[in-house]
Amino acid sequence: MARKSSSTILQEELYPPYAGNSTPNSAREELDDARLVDLDVDEQSPFLRAQKRVSARRGSIPRKTAHRLLWGFVAVGILGIAGVMALALYNYGERSWRFRIDSSDNIEVTGNENVTKAQIMEVMGADIGRNIFFVPLTQQKTQLEQIPWVESASVMRFVPNRLKIEIHERTPVAFARVGPRIFLIDAGGTLMELPPKRKYSFPVILGMNPGEPLSTRVPRMKAYNQLVHDLDSGGARYSQDLSEVDLSDLENLKVRVNDPQGDVLVELGASDFLKRYQTYVSHVQEWRQQFQKLESVNLRYDNQVIVNPDMEGKPKQAALTVAAAKAAAAAGVKPAALLTRINPHDHSIPKPAFELSEKKLDPRAAAARKTGTKPRPRRAVVRATKAANPRREAMKHTGTVSRARAAPAHPATPRPEGRKPASRVAANTTTPKPSPAIAKPPGSN
Repeated sequence: MARKSSSTILQEELYPPYAGNSTPNSAREELDDARLVDLDVDEQSPFLRAQKRVSARRGSIPRKTAHRLLWGFVAVGILGIAGVMALALYNYGERSWRFRIDSSDNIEVTGNENVTKAQIMEVMGADIGRNIFFVPLTQQKTQLEQIPWVESASVMRFVPNRLKIEIHERTPVAFARVGPRIFLIDAGGTLMELPPKRKYSFPVILGMNPGEPLSTRVPRMKAYNQLVHDLDSGGARYSQDLSEVDLSDLENLKVRVNDPQGDVLVELGASDFLKRYQTYVSHVQEWRQQFQKLESVNLRYDNQVIVNPDMEGKPKQAALTVAAAKAAAAAGVKPAALLTRINPHDHSIPKPAFELSEKKLDPRAAAARKTGTKPRPRRAVVRATKAANPRREAMKHTGTVSRARAAPAHPATPRPEGRKPASRVAANTTTPKPSPAIAKPPGSN
């Protein structure tokens, strides 16, 4: 059957008339089945859509999974190589002499003025000869901050074999008298030793007890800081005139004013320090004219002033040792704060720290007196004694002395001065009696 050249296909061409006994419906169904078979077989038919291609499975593992496994093996290999290199580097750093701290020259210290290198080496001395990677930085930092002068510290390591220590020291605000010694104290109540070659202009704080915890000093130092702040707030710098500040009673702060005409104890209470101290400054000359000796002034009460009150209940301070007094004077402590004041009603007077003997007061007189008491040679005394007893020598030749027991005759010449006892000097003022042997006439029985 030939097709027309036109693009339109008639139904008669697709479905020819039936023949025989076949019905039109059956003939059409057969034609449709044949056409469908032809279309399935003919892949180049322009009337069919493109079919989806199904990839053939070539192996048991998918390609995506294979790629993931490959990358996993590569990563494990890289990590293994890195681990081996790290282990080799660790062994080298642990055993190599290049990373060992040889001496104290490899430890650099900065920021220290009052902290000595010896104090720092007491902490860091154990690290000399140790590998730099095994130095416990946190532990050493904690131990360095235990030094009283150190407020904070940092320890850093630098490869190959160097340590650097940065010190931040405390700032002192006053002297503190604790027992028989004087220390420096900061705003938080930490006590520091006096530096050997530095001077400060601070008052001495009283009321600190040896062995007390730091928590008891914190409120006292808070009161002291408030006192200094108030006295200096007006610009007059009154805190420079104070030699002592007594913090034993926080409800009544007492200050000792370093006055050339005589130090005065001023009680300021617990508040309004500047106002009350200005009252003292404006009336001190008037009070000195009214009273023979101005010792203390009580200003703790409003609109009331008590001059020379009874101070019998004042606590006693321990006497300073000689070494502590010298160190405090060298550090700048005012002389009025170095005195140990004694209550006149107190009979338990402490012993002096030192005595000035007669030799220290006048060494020339002591040397002359020592020279005058030097005894003469013994031979000279014996010769003088023999020469002074001619009568006894004459009686020995006549046999008078040998007939009876005679008491020893007194020497006619006295002994040298300075060697004669007091009782012997008094006896020689009278004429000695002759012995019984000398009183008898010769030849009598």
